[in-house]
Amino acid sequence: MSRTSQTDPELAHRLTRRGMLGVAAGATAAALLGAASTPAAAAGTSADASAAGRGRPVLPPGRLGVQLYSLRDKVASLGFAPVFTELEKYGYDEIEFAGYTQGTGPITLAQLRRLAKNHGLNPIGSHVGYFSSDPNAYTFAQNLTKVLDDAEALGLKHIGTASGPNRYGNTVDAWKRAAEEFNAYGAAAKARGMKFYQHNHSDEFGFATDDPKVRLYDVLLAETDPGLVYLEMDIFWAYAGQFRFSRRPDGSAAPFEPLDYVLKQPHRYPLFHVKDGVSDPSNQFGYRMVDVGDGDIDYQKFISAVTRLRGERLAHHWQTEHDQPTESFTFARRSSAYLHSLREKC
Repeated sequence: MSRTSQTDPELAHRLTRRGMLGVAAGATAAALLGAASTPAAAAGTSADASAAGRGRPVLPPGRLGVQLYSLRDKVASLGFAPVFTELEKYGYDEIEFAGYTQGTGPITLAQLRRLAKNHGLNPIGSHVGYFSSDPNAYTFAQNLTKVLDDAEALGLKHIGTASGPNRYGNTVDAWKRAAEEFNAYGAAAKARGMKFYQHNHSDEFGFATDDPKVRLYDVLLAETDPGLVYLEMDIFWAYAGQFRFSRRPDGSAAPFEPLDYVLKQPHRYPLFHVKDGVSDPSNQFGYRMVDVGDGDIDYQKFISAVTRLRGERLAHHWQTEHDQPTESFTFARRSSAYLHSLREKC
């Protein structure tokens, strides 16, 4: 095992996803709750069973998706069709891509779009690399037109990157420079009827190397045009950022709440990654990743707070994800069942 995989799982996750991106060239509610009640699904689920079936569902209808990176092993071994069959069975409405082949062999974008439609799945977005030293790389910086052409062919409404805005370093000016490029990608996407977005990890919540009083995520928000650049908050990594960066390098307090960012500018967050973790202060990120519903992140509170805002209930898309699930179909099934079981508190 490499030293990187032992000491920096976030970096390992980024490198793995970057490699994959390079390849990119309903069940009823009763059935879902029934799946959650099986021994395998119910173990560790934190939803209050007595609340199931009462009150308005926390999860808006038609807005549950999954990031296919979580199911990359199944896509590679079985192909997209069997995976989409399972997702349809589990009650998913949407899918987010992380590569358009994922090791399955040749498949056209038209075939992929039709296959998703045939299983009642709406392709909502895709992760593509930000930049590369390879001029032929499939990234926004190197092949913007091709990236947007493919997204348009799939009928995507969102096209984004899971890369951090640290192409030029972690100074304030470096992030301003990256923000200018993000604005350009956003303008190009908007011209095609799409929204460009950036997906965070925990590093984005760190501090500028030249001004440790400045949180880099705040620079990204301030320097990108809110009409051109959107955010996909990975909720797990945002809380990992809270754990890592609630103090400045000098030790002074700098607390923040990820949910507050969303409530302040909800229109900037059309997409979310719903990813769970068990609190573990011995872990450098403060959490150990688990299936949605098995962890300590309060999704009843988080999703409800966003969807209760005036006009916002159907304005967001909630994508489940687990970077390294023990069994990916089990993760997808249990996560859907848990989220569908949540009800508004009376």
